[in-house]
Amino acid sequence: MININLLRNNLIYTIKNLIKKNFYFKISKFLYLDKKRKIIQTETEKLLSKHNKSSKYIINIKNKKKNISNIFRKNLKTNNKIKIKKKKLRKIKKNIINFISNIPNIISNDIPYGKDSKNNKEILYWGKKSKKNFVILDHLKLSKKTNGIDFKSATKITGSRFVVLKGNIARLHRSLGQFMIDTHIEKYGYLEINVPYLVNNKSLYGTGQLPKFNNDLFHIKNFDNNDKNKYYLIPTSEVPLTNIFSNNIIEEEKLPIKMVSHTPCFRLESNSYGKNNYGITRMHQFDKVEIVQIVKPEKSMLTLEKITKHAENILKMLKLPYKKVLLCTGDTGFSSYKSYDLEVWLPSKDKYLEVSSCSNMSDFQSRRMKTRYRNKKTKKIELLHTLNGSGLAIGRTLMSILENYQQSDGKIVIPKVLINYMNDLKYI
Repeated sequence: MININLLRNNLIYTIKNLIKKNFYFKISKFLYLDKKRKIIQTETEKLLSKHNKSSKYIINIKNKKKNISNIFRKNLKTNNKIKIKKKKLRKIKKNIINFISNIPNIISNDIPYGKDSKNNKEILYWGKKSKKNFVILDHLKLSKKTNGIDFKSATKITGSRFVVLKGNIARLHRSLGQFMIDTHIEKYGYLEINVPYLVNNKSLYGTGQLPKFNNDLFHIKNFDNNDKNKYYLIPTSEVPLTNIFSNNIIEEEKLPIKMVSHTPCFRLESNSYGKNNYGITRMHQFDKVEIVQIVKPEKSMLTLEKITKHAENILKMLKLPYKKVLLCTGDTGFSSYKSYDLEVWLPSKDKYLEVSSCSNMSDFQSRRMKTRYRNKKTKKIELLHTLNGSGLAIGRTLMSILENYQQSDGKIVIPKVLINYMNDLKYI
């Protein structure tokens, strides 16, 4: 959640910053709500002061054994007024929270200005695009020889935009997940976490998916059909991982917290009309290895660079060509302060495809979740910064391997780092 003090004390700066993110909000509505809050709060405080003075006076009079019935009645009326005012104050504060819950995070000043992805800044390219002396097949045509990607069965048992993977294609998919998890644990010291695939409203609110992205989420209701008990399928393991530390005050010596998890992800993709949905590019269910760090505020920008390098290293170890992109203001996500995308090379399409997004959320999520730490120097309780990244999206990495490692006879060479995971299989 955006810091409400930015709106109260630096409104013009905040408005200009959010306009760069293509976000415009009703300033008049916020000013009206906040002014109303101030008035009710002032009235409540005055009544409380009056009540406290009257209560002290009653005690003194009572000790002198004087009649206090008249004063007591007045004090009781004041107390009733306070209850009414407090109820109104809670309501107006809730309205303000609901209003600012739909306002995105501000963005870092070093992000390039732009309206959409066309204005993103390419930071680097890595790897050589292998030149083939034969016609390059895409991942679907390649898989037909092994019957490894089966949409027909998935459509029959579930519906469109689901897939069944079989045989060595399924084994390669599983091996990729294990390799990514092991690398993040052994090379970078992440703690593996196995999380639930269902989360509640509060968790999705904490990481910023609700209320903004409700239409992109799969949800179910439990047996009592109560909205308060509604569960959602996770759109990414960022949600359960980060929420492990909601409503927590973490001791400074336990920082940074580094977590990794391999889960399926579920997305309705309601806004994907017209986007590239070919093959397994954009599915309702896909697997991803997610890395999350929770750090002190002064460490978050450096940590973003580290997390991105951790994801990049997976691509380097697999020897897959990729490019690193700094997202412009208009393409930076709702909760993000600054983001990088990693895009892997797909030779059949002669283009790059996003396979990872790494983001610094600053204190946006931690303010919603109340994730804090005790500062040893100041002794104060302060908000932490949260970061996350894909390390990597497994299906899209699989696509790139099938296409980049294909041979003229249709065989797929297994990347060297995966051979042990594939029981020494060197070809598919």
